[in-house]
Amino acid sequence: MCFTNSVQQDTATHSKSPSLVTSQTTDDFHISILPGLPDDVAKYCLALVPRSNFPAMGGVCKRWRSFMQSKEFITVRKLAGLLEEWLYLLTMDGEGKGSHWEVLDCLGQRHCVLPPMPGPIKSGFAVAVLNGKLLVMAGYSMIDGTGSASADVYQYDSCLNRWSKLAYMNVARYDFACAEVNGMVYAVGGYGMDGESLSSAEVYNPEDDKWTLIESLRRPRWGCFACGFEGKLYVMGGRSSFTIGNSRFVDVYNPERHAWCEMKNGCVMVTAHAVLGKKLFCMEWKNQRKLAIFNPGGQYMEDGTGSCYRELKDWFPIWDTG
Repeated sequence: MCFTNSVQQDTATHSKSPSLVTSQTTDDFHISILPGLPDDVAKYCLALVPRSNFPAMGGVCKRWRSFMQSKEFITVRKLAGLLEEWLYLLTMDGEGKGSHWEVLDCLGQRHCVLPPMPGPIKSGFAVAVLNGKLLVMAGYSMIDGTGSASADVYQYDSCLNRWSKLAYMNVARYDFACAEVNGMVYAVGGYGMDGESLSSAEVYNPEDDKWTLIESLRRPRWGCFACGFEGKLYVMGGRSSFTIGNSRFVDVYNPERHAWCEMKNGCVMVTAHAVLGKKLFCMEWKNQRKLAIFNPGGQYMEDGTGSCYRELKDWFPIWDTG
């Protein structure tokens, strides 16, 4: 399939009069995706194209571009067994004054260098993948010798190979926990604009492009990380105002109950984690060589407000590399 002529034809329409452009734009969304084929078959055909060709496909016509940016496109590729995982790496130059994002494919081969991300160089930001797009949130930047926390959020779309700016977060923060759960992105804790430790939390809804504050943690927490597991948000590691050294507590947020609870009994001091299937694996702070597995089975008890105040789920050490 050749995209060159189609791209040239699409570009040529922009040189026409405004009325013709408007008419062409309307027509783009009513014509068939691939003439002569039912749309469901045409969508499957587009889903077969390798991910590296997405930017070229997005330039063919507005109908293709709209489909490629939809959740349906990801669903069709998933059903076809064609999802291609990319690993995004942020690299710094030798002097630490410049940075750029690179992409590695599933074989570890360097695929491409992303366009420069807007805004100043930052540290302490968080990243998440949502609907096949990379989100880079908040962070700490130095501008003219003055440091400040940011509430900026940028999104990279691999289909179009470009960055766009999303809605600001409610609270500027850095060194915070962030994860995707049920199609929403959560940001928890960290440091604020004046360097104060935060207990606040908020959630991003991509449908509305809006951040909404949710119930805060019981105590400030920073330098922590998070993951989405079994439909809940788990915040682990880092420090809190209640602990010396890494925190033993795991804060768990239930989106259905809109409430936090704490896991206390048997929790390891988590410094790193990975989700594999329906199990959560974590490294223990006291012994970096020990791996623990989280058992999602069990019950929890509720207080009068419906919040969980004691978690009965357990962590089990499973092996030691020593």
